[in-house]
Amino acid sequence: MERFDDSRPIFLQIAEKIADNIIHDELAEGAQVPSTNQFAKHYQINPATAAKGINLLVEQGILFKRRGVGMFVAEGAREKLLEERRQKFSNDFITPLLHEAEKLQLSKEAIIEMINKGGK
Repeated sequence: MERFDDSRPIFLQIAEKIADNIIHDELAEGAQVPSTNQFAKHYQINPATAAKGINLLVEQGILFKRRGVGMFVAEGAREKLLEERRQKFSNDFITPLLHEAEKLQLSKEAIIEMINKGGK
């Protein structure tokens, strides 16, 4: 059984696991997602917790429900997730890097050279 990070809500981690599976093409657009009860049994969590994670992705337009059948990956979900993660990467890493580089008077060329050297 996979373990969860105790520092973050489990429902967010469930949503992230599903999103990761979509990004890595383990869940294709149109594919059915495991049910709330399947998630609950697999991870030994409350079905309501699993449902909360799945519903978060429904609200974001990543998953959609077919009444009486289950949850499915929406068309365009992978690209939407990739774009959201690219933006988050930029906000969390690139913007702070550029601010620090400016303080250190590093040019963009110097930063690119550092990246090409693998940070050495």
